Amino acid sequence: MTNFGKSGIIYVTTERTLLVIKPDGVKRNLIGEIIKRVENDNFKIVDLNFIHLSRKQAAEFYKIHKGKDFFLPLVNFIIEGPVLALLLQRKNGQNRLRKLIGATDPKKAETGTIRADFGTSIRRNVVHAANPKENPPREINFFFPKKKRRSE
Repeated sequence: MTNFGKSGIIYVTTERTLLVIKPDGVKRNLIGEIIKRVENDNFKIVDLNFIHLSRKQAAEFYKIHKGKDFFLPLVNFIIEGPVLALLLQRKNGQNRLRKLIGATDPKKAETGTIRADFGTSIRRNVVHAANPKENPPREINFFFPKKKRRSE
């Protein structure tokens, strides 16, 4: 989010966002490499949650896609194994994280992005990041309910 001060100076707001390392990334031992890239891009890790989602939890998390042809395959994939959710913070964090991970389809992702380097398909693209156009606070609260957060 960008704010304009009285002097016309642009101030970029520090934002929290969500990154989820999907089961394929966990299984392929990419957690360390992904965290390294996130930290090298000046994100602060506020909290972590290593969890194996149930079918019900996965359906709730991806409910924005309910009714779409990829909904059930997506739910089935995300429950294949544990995921690592990261609560991140940085100036312009939401948009910056989307740029760092790249396009959903690894074949279309910009060279050097996480998905271009490690994704193998549209579904098995290693990571999920909260979409600023959808509802990052809902996704953050799903993995990090306010009453259970380590840092505020």
